[in-house]
Amino acid sequence: MRLVEVMRRLRGERGCPWDREQNHDTLKPYLIEETYEVLDAIDKKNDTFLKEELGDLLLQIVFHAQIAAEEGRFTIDEVSGSIVEKLKRRHPHVFGEMKVKDSDEVLKNWEQIKKEEGKTSVLSGVPAGLPSLLRARRVQEKAKRVGFDWTSIDGVMEKVIEEIRELKEAAERGDSSRVEEEFGDLLFTLVNFSRFLRIDAEDSLRRTIDRFTERFQKMERRAEERGKIPLDQATLEEMDRLWEEAKDG
Repeated sequence: MRLVEVMRRLRGERGCPWDREQNHDTLKPYLIEETYEVLDAIDKKNDTFLKEELGDLLLQIVFHAQIAAEEGRFTIDEVSGSIVEKLKRRHPHVFGEMKVKDSDEVLKNWEQIKKEEGKTSVLSGVPAGLPSLLRARRVQEKAKRVGFDWTSIDGVMEKVIEEIRELKEAAERGDSSRVEEEFGDLLFTLVNFSRFLRIDAEDSLRRTIDRFTERFQKMERRAEERGKIPLDQATLEEMDRLWEEAKDG
């Protein structure tokens, strides 16, 4: 792969000083950033942007593998070979004789194979560092694979209402630790609700933040046009009117 050769040269004795200084820890922020830029490209449905960002993400993988190779730990070929073997092992219905009827059965078999590989819990493999909404969904999805899930969306809706009531009661009592706990329970239940609605809570919140940002910036521009700069010179009523105008376009 040409990219591997380019990275090897960048890390070489006569390579780039910055690239040579990096290690696994210093590269972590870039790996996270590039992952989110890929997600942004997917959301924007821009193939040119997506192609570029996937390349940037691939660079991070090759970068980490090159560092490991220099330390005699593993190579990019071993990284590739490892995932190929894992995919074959976990897809016996494709590379073996097993028969499955649908994707739900595929996921159940997947969890059984992982247990045979030494996984101690159904929830193993969910990174603690994931954004909380995404982590909640992944935990819930894994629990579902062994049948631990709501039977209908109505049950989840009732749980959402129950959690709102419990949060309200905790807030009225002024119990700060209980408020935090109940707020977390509500968020977790809302993620469950999003699964039944077949939407992704993380994506939904990210798009809401984007809409809020766009509308707020429109509000700021309109406030500037009307001499209300800084924005805090405007009254709340004036800001409400500006906000409604921004929503209307």
